[in-house]
Amino acid sequence: MSPATPAPSFVQLNWTSVGTPVPYSVPQEEWRAQIGDRIVVDTLANEGFLIHRDGRYLQFPVATGQRRYVCYIGRCYNATTPERTWQIQAKDIKGDHITFGPSGRFLRLFYKDESTPYGFHEYGYEDRMFDNQPRFKSMGCVIVKKTIMDILEQTFAVNEGKIAVTTKYGITDPISLSAQL
Repeated sequence: MSPATPAPSFVQLNWTSVGTPVPYSVPQEEWRAQIGDRIVVDTLANEGFLIHRDGRYLQFPVATGQRRYVCYIGRCYNATTPERTWQIQAKDIKGDHITFGPSGRFLRLFYKDESTPYGFHEYGYEDRMFDNQPRFKSMGCVIVKKTIMDILEQTFAVNEGKIAVTTKYGITDPISLSAQL
């Protein structure tokens, strides 16, 4: 090897020397679903993070629960999106194309292997939903834009119908939090 040629590097850029993932933001158009992807949703900032095992992540806006009591579809309840660790375990198609967006896609959240009424979905008037802050506008679900729903649906398929999810009010380090999933 000549002195001007650098020695080959075998260090993986997205990992520290002790094997901890180093956060690295990836643009949406470059994102590709991988096995082991996880989702963290900060319900204070209304931001979502889709995170690869190596620390690369896609950050995206979300709309979460209204933080008040509501009466909706025959139930009265606190519409705040719950703080918990769950799993997406089912995909449904809903007929209400306003609430669930033009595609009707609904990725259902399960808690302790029990189906819940919560999930990820689009909204028929996406521009209105995401036009300003705060985005506490849903009835408890996590609402995403169509382009993000496309990515989540691909992630669901790549991960054979299971994606680990954490929803939390106020997150300082989503990458470390996702490593606990």
